[in-house]
Amino acid sequence: MFKRCGLVFSFVFLMVFVLEARGQENLQEADQQINDFSLAGYGDKGKKTWDLSAKSADIFTEVVKLKDIIGNIYEEKEDVNLTADRGDFDKIEGKVHLEQNVIITSSSGARLTTDSLDWDRKNKIVTTKDVVNIEKDNLFSTASGATGQPDLNKVTLEKDVTVEVSSIKNQGQSGMLDRNKTIITCDGPLQIDYEKNVAVFNNNVNVDSQTIGIDCDIMDVYFTMSDEDTSKDTSESGQTPTLMGSSIEKIIARGNVKITRGDNISYSDEAVYSALDKRITLVGRPKLIISSTEDLDASFGN
Repeated sequence: MFKRCGLVFSFVFLMVFVLEARGQENLQEADQQINDFSLAGYGDKGKKTWDLSAKSADIFTEVVKLKDIIGNIYEEKEDVNLTADRGDFDKIEGKVHLEQNVIITSSSGARLTTDSLDWDRKNKIVTTKDVVNIEKDNLFSTASGATGQPDLNKVTLEKDVTVEVSSIKNQGQSGMLDRNKTIITCDGPLQIDYEKNVAVFNNNVNVDSQTIGIDCDIMDVYFTMSDEDTSKDTSESGQTPTLMGSSIEKIIARGNVKITRGDNISYSDEAVYSALDKRITLVGRPKLIISSTEDLDASFGN
C-alpha cells in the first residue's frame, strides 16, 4: 500500500515538474524570430555612427537575443569592428552584451579578444570581467578585466597584468624570435594611453629585459615611435595615425624601487631610466650594492 502511494506521489510530482518546465519554456518564447537582423544609429546631419547586424534574432519585450553578430562604430579618426558568436541587445538601455569569440579590431591596427564584453554605446565604453588580450603595434597585453574606449586608444586593464614590448613587429607572423623583448607585469590596474604613448603600471610592478630588471610600486613607461612609424602617410585629417611606439624611451619608477643590472643592485625611493643612453638617476635615499663596475652608469638625486 505504502509503495503504491509512493509511486503515485512520484508520478504526480514528475507531472507537476514537467508542466512547470513547459510553462517556463512558453514564458521564454520570443515574441518574434527573424533572420538577417540589423540596427543602425545616426548622428548629426544623418551620418551613421554605428550599426549592428546578426544572422538571426529572437525578439523579446526588453531584449533581443542575437547570433553571429557584427557591429561597427564609425568615429572621426578611425572605425571599429566588433564580432561575436552570440549576444543580447537591451532595447531599453541601448547596451549590447557580446559572448563567445568576442573580437574588437580598429582601423589603426588594435585587436582585442575576450570571452564576453559589454558595449555601452551612449557612453562609448567597452568593459569585460574576463581574461582579455590586446595587441596594438608591438605591445601585447593580457589581464583579467578591462575598461576602455571602443577604439582601444585608452584602456584600463584591471588586474594580473602582463605586457610584452617587442622590438620586432608581428613576430608571430614572420616567425622571427625577438631576443630584445621586455616583459612588464603588475597586480594592476594598468592605464594605457596609446595616443600619448604612455602606460602607468600599479602595484607590485616588475620589468624583466635582457639588460635590466626593475621592481617598484608604480611605474610610468614612455614609448617612442620608430622612424618607420613617423614616416607613415598621414590620414585624411592631416594627422599621423596614433600608434604606440616600437621601443621604450623612458621609465619612471616610484616607491620601493629596486634595479638589477647584472650583479649590481640599487635601491631608492624613485628612479628614472633613460633607454637611449642606458642611464639611471636615483632619487631619495639611494643605496648601491656593486659587484662590478661594467655597464654601470648611474647618477644620484636627493
